[in-house]
Amino acid sequence: MRTAYFSLLLISITLFALPITNQANQADQLRKFIKSTRSSWFHRSNSWAELDSDEVITPGGVIHQDGSMEADRIEALPGQPKDVNFNQYGGYVTVDEKRGKALFYYFVESAYNSSTKPLVLWLNGGPGCSSLGYGAMQELGPFRINSDRKTLHKNKHAWSNVANMLFLESPAGVGFSYSNTTSDYSKSGDRQTARDAYTFLVNWLERFPQYKDRDFYITGESYSGHYVPELAATILHDNMIRNRTVINLKGIAVGNAFVDGPSNDKATFEFLWNHAIISDEAYGEILRECNFSANITKKCSDVLDTIDVGQIDLYNIYAPVCFQYLNGSVGSNSQIAGYDPCSDFYVTDYLNDPTVQKAFHAKPTNWQTCSDQIDWIDEPVTTLPIIKQLIASGLRVWLYSGDVDDVVPITATRYAVHDLGLSIRHPWHPWHYQFEVGGYVVEYDGLTLVTVRDAGHMVPSYQPARSLIMFYSFLRGNLPPTY
Repeated sequence: MRTAYFSLLLISITLFALPITNQANQADQLRKFIKSTRSSWFHRSNSWAELDSDEVITPGGVIHQDGSMEADRIEALPGQPKDVNFNQYGGYVTVDEKRGKALFYYFVESAYNSSTKPLVLWLNGGPGCSSLGYGAMQELGPFRINSDRKTLHKNKHAWSNVANMLFLESPAGVGFSYSNTTSDYSKSGDRQTARDAYTFLVNWLERFPQYKDRDFYITGESYSGHYVPELAATILHDNMIRNRTVINLKGIAVGNAFVDGPSNDKATFEFLWNHAIISDEAYGEILRECNFSANITKKCSDVLDTIDVGQIDLYNIYAPVCFQYLNGSVGSNSQIAGYDPCSDFYVTDYLNDPTVQKAFHAKPTNWQTCSDQIDWIDEPVTTLPIIKQLIASGLRVWLYSGDVDDVVPITATRYAVHDLGLSIRHPWHPWHYQFEVGGYVVEYDGLTLVTVRDAGHMVPSYQPARSLIMFYSFLRGNLPPTY
């Protein structure tokens, strides 16, 4: 009788729930990108490393803008809690007047002594994923969206507790950002993204002049392993050629940073094997057929394409996945405290609500978490040469990593840092939060590597408290606490 009941239950689950990964998302976007560029890694230029080349860096200037700080002030977001005690702004900054290109931003001032806090830019990766939909609404922003897709609740571990946070949707074609010259979407790439982001910053600071001399940091995750160092290099280059500090850049921090294509692919499969997700035989075949320091052969690509890890979330290999039911609702069969694997659906519905778009001062848009209309035309095979130059410039450089992500695993970050050949200043050791190990940290000459224990690709989504402690330590220039 119990066997029959159990069989009936299994049939019911099969009929009424279908396992899905989240909608086209940051991890999917990066995995597709890696696969599409894998065969050309060793035929691509590393010209981004040449900071003196005008071909690489074209500084932007002040452009006539229609917006203003007060016009961009958000009175209230639909469904937000009543006890909101901070200023928030949203709007567009034109980065190319002739082409009609404008980037959308969301800015949250700290609720605590904002005039003394630094300015921090956050960039999500993809390439082509939204910093509003991910960073602001699912990770480190002041609010999270409830499952009713209409109301918000406060994120008590928001990074705006310790900094003034600026979220940029970039490049044009991502989120609410746009160009009136649609051919721009087929000409996206690292160089143009850095140019436009720099032009955005110069003009945004004209709109918010009180932040011109403020300490400035750039943060992000995933493909921001390209975006962040390239933008930092652009800022330093422009400061140099103008012989003055246009933007007061102090440091960068990138989470689960995609910085080197070949070593990332190698590390991805090593991580899967080390975590008992692929077999000895499958990993052995990868090692036989793939040389990740040489051209990727068709045989190697075919072997990699046959790897089947099952229905797991590679953002976090131990996290629950989202199920979609036949009636259109979504849910999960297990839980991680504070994390909802179906959040992409809530964010998409909320940001497509016309009243929400109006409150953000956004143009009516079919908003998506990641853009399906941009084509990437240039990227270096590695950003390590740029990172090395940023270190030499004296910038504070941190790479942090959730340790259960397979898209850009900690293994890949360790390979990348090893390739920089830096001397160790403070050796690998645990750091703590509330008397538990929060992760591990090692300080090199010029770079700090931090892990966040039990966090996936989007570190603040899985470990909001630990990520805030890590971020606050970064801003202060201290290693995370050891007690």
